[in-house]
Amino acid sequence: MAAPALIYYVEDDEHIRDLTSYALRHAGFEVRAFPDGSGFIEACREKAPAAALLDIMLPGESGLSLVQQLRANAATENIPVMMLTAKGTEFDKVCGLDAGADDYLAKPFGMMELVSRVNALLRRAARPAQGASGSPAEELGWLSCGAISLSPEARTATAAGVELPLTRKEFDLLRILLEHKGRVLTREQLLERVWGVSFVGETRTVDMHVKTLRKKLAAAAPGAEEAIGTVRGVGYRMREIAL
Repeated sequence: MAAPALIYYVEDDEHIRDLTSYALRHAGFEVRAFPDGSGFIEACREKAPAAALLDIMLPGESGLSLVQQLRANAATENIPVMMLTAKGTEFDKVCGLDAGADDYLAKPFGMMELVSRVNALLRRAARPAQGASGSPAEELGWLSCGAISLSPEARTATAAGVELPLTRKEFDLLRILLEHKGRVLTREQLLERVWGVSFVGETRTVDMHVKTLRKKLAAAAPGAEEAIGTVRGVGYRMREIAL
């Protein structure tokens, strides 16, 4: 029998923390709860959880600060994160996604909804992104565009033969662009296909990931970053270029 998925949960309200932890354990998860960010980051480095649930409003460091720290460290950058927003406003959602969160859930939330969303978060983290046809990317074999190549099955990508140290989201973003090379994909399409969420307003999540992806392409093979073209006011397109 497989071990239960480990969930880290940061919430300063003791009543909410205990109730939510109980619901998650009752649903079959292993839960480790924290009243604030103290010790949470170190715990993630010692043993990465299957997912982390972070309240935005916390004493000391905010949940937004915590997720930024996770994304800035190679040992923790791929941990799936759900932000728990106090108000569920568009601003909170945008801030959470832009900080690097994978999903968000507005308070107050029902425990059944929370468990369902956590399960969905874990499923998205465990499977490859899908293209427009809905076919798993593994069936497509190697994807390439000029000097850039990607293996969905091995989850490796290279530029001019140099392996790219990509985060999970950067990898999925590059895969979607390669699957649709030559076609313009809007920011809304990329947000939905890579992050699994609908458009939530003015967010620079996609732009920021494209920026970091371009930097890694340039570091591996100068000029390779130009393969991701910007279509002003619309989105991005993968194009073949000569290096």
